[in-house]
Amino acid sequence: MISPERQKNLLLRKEKILNMAENLLLENNQDITLGELATELDIAKGTIYKHFKSKNQLYLELIIANEKRLLDISKQYKNNIKTYVSQYMLYNMLNSNRTILLHVIEERLTNNEKKLNDLFEELYKIREERIIEIKDATDEYLKSFKSEMSIRDYLSYVWTVTYGASLLLNSTHYQKAIGSRERLMKLYINQSLMIPNNTP
Repeated sequence: MISPERQKNLLLRKEKILNMAENLLLENNQDITLGELATELDIAKGTIYKHFKSKNQLYLELIIANEKRLLDISKQYKNNIKTYVSQYMLYNMLNSNRTILLHVIEERLTNNEKKLNDLFEELYKIREERIIEIKDATDEYLKSFKSEMSIRDYLSYVWTVTYGASLLLNSTHYQKAIGSRERLMKLYINQSLMIPNNTP
């Protein structure tokens, strides 16, 4: 049986590996190898395999950690949808590189990874919990506009605007043309808070 102290040390080491993996991923703006990760952490590659059976598992756990941070935002601002939308979008847009990379990796894993069903279930459960947290406030907000849009459709709309904004903010081509990033982010937030008109 593992002692509480050893258990704590293992969790801390796992967290350290995840943090370094995210940093390397963002620095490289592409895939990393476990060899590179081990070198940066000054540990043996085998030590990483004690915590993660594969690189895909490590990636999926990074996505889950990110989803937990988004869940915290939902819990914190669940009574005010305007503040929630603003904080949710800023979290993603201020870290546009991470938002895009994690989304691309998730899409790839969803299509190609068949051995991590338990982790995928955990991810979807957290995501569902996040939506449940803000369900009532979103419903009230939509009703205040007499909108017939569903809660899920509205939250999908917010994500679409957020992801599109992240792509623009992260684009080397558009960097010089977009002017004030702060003004642009505010514009996108305001756009998301405007409820699209009901179609006849």
